[in-house]
Amino acid sequence: MKIKPLARIMRWGSLVLLLGTAACSQRTTPTAETDTTTATAESVSPATTGSAYQIPVDYYTLDNGLKVVLSQDKTAPLATIAVYYNIGFRIEPKDRTGFAHLFEHMMFQGSDNLGKMEFIQLVQKNGGILNGSTRFDFTNYFEIVPAHKLETMLWAEADRMRGLNITQENLTNQQGVVKNEVKVNVLNQPYGGFPWLDMPQYANKNWYNAHNFYGDLEDLDAANLEDVKSFFDTFYSPNNAVLVVVGDFETGDAKNWVKQYFGDIPSATLPEPVDLTEPRQEKEQRFTKDDKLANRPAIAFAYHMPERNSPEYYAMGLLDQILLQGNDSRLYQALVQERGYTGSVDGGINAFLGNMFNYNGPMLWMGSLIHDQNVASDEIMAVVDQEIQKLQQEGISQELVDLAIVKIRASLYDQLSASSGFGKADMLASFALFDDDPSRINRIEAEFRKVTPELLQKTIQEYLRPTNRTVLVVNPLAKS
Repeated sequence: MKIKPLARIMRWGSLVLLLGTAACSQRTTPTAETDTTTATAESVSPATTGSAYQIPVDYYTLDNGLKVVLSQDKTAPLATIAVYYNIGFRIEPKDRTGFAHLFEHMMFQGSDNLGKMEFIQLVQKNGGILNGSTRFDFTNYFEIVPAHKLETMLWAEADRMRGLNITQENLTNQQGVVKNEVKVNVLNQPYGGFPWLDMPQYANKNWYNAHNFYGDLEDLDAANLEDVKSFFDTFYSPNNAVLVVVGDFETGDAKNWVKQYFGDIPSATLPEPVDLTEPRQEKEQRFTKDDKLANRPAIAFAYHMPERNSPEYYAMGLLDQILLQGNDSRLYQALVQERGYTGSVDGGINAFLGNMFNYNGPMLWMGSLIHDQNVASDEIMAVVDQEIQKLQQEGISQELVDLAIVKIRASLYDQLSASSGFGKADMLASFALFDDDPSRINRIEAEFRKVTPELLQKTIQEYLRPTNRTVLVVNPLAKS
């Protein structure tokens, strides 16, 4: 079954919570900035974006560097608060693998004014839900609460940004929790870590993109209290974060509360960004992984993506729809419907840990499937090659492009309306964090509409070539 965005969050999150029915957004107009912030708010007209659907974006920065995005939506009496920190598991320290994820757990261990578990209780006792997760390029925390509790949650998020309760007892406890999570989710599960944790380690050459994101158990044990304090002071500072509020609120009230609770948190000196670049892959890579708990073989294939926000990036988004997304996709039809090799084909762009919009840096377009014993991995890859070659040899019609745009448009709006405002908050936070431009959310659809059949052919030739591919085969060792 295809992993949905919330399922991806829960895979890495500290808590397992079910979110309610998603609310649709209405169009509202951003209000004027107050004079207590550095204003960068903007209102974009539909004529400039190619879409009549507009999400309100009020964007500004506090004096301490905290980016703030407000998006008013009064269709339901709810407020979503999301804080994204610009630290993910691929840019964690080299001798502390898994540290970004460990710290996600530490953020629930209490702060200056809220004891251990009191943050969680505060949300739940007020009828809200919450979660946190660690991704490639950020660690995020969010709450969805009744609208009248917005001020309370802004105070609580500011409290733990201001001062976390960092103790040896909490560190030791959470080291044990994370190590147990690794054992349960990866080491003692059939197909544990396949392909979402495995493939980046095989396909990439740069350590930052290719190390064990969950963390080696020895590295987790080696983390000390000084490491934790230094990590918090550096990466959990306001100038390394974005705060997003989506929902039913009055803009003036929200801005006053944000300044009141976050405005005097001191900024930090941030390290230079790490180099995430990957060399151009010139030869196909193939690997086999023995799995003592699996009783059927599996295979994953991954191609290095074009640079984010480039024309080819948007073209790959449409090729993903054509080849991999939905029961009408070429690979589903060829592998499931026509040949019966498998019951499903999963994957996409950043498919197992997010979506194609919420990452920053090198990425893989990946597909995976568990298949029958009597099917060789070479047969499956021959089908993949055949379907890609058909697109090259037969050409891509405008009709096929239009169908892919319909599909990606549906996927985009599913993402925006997901989970009572969280889907929208996630995209706003990502665009603010990585592009300093959350208003991009209203221009995404127009970018896909610029893609031509000629650009798709060019993208196939460069990025879907076999020499840009890594193939990982799971060899099952469990008895049937």
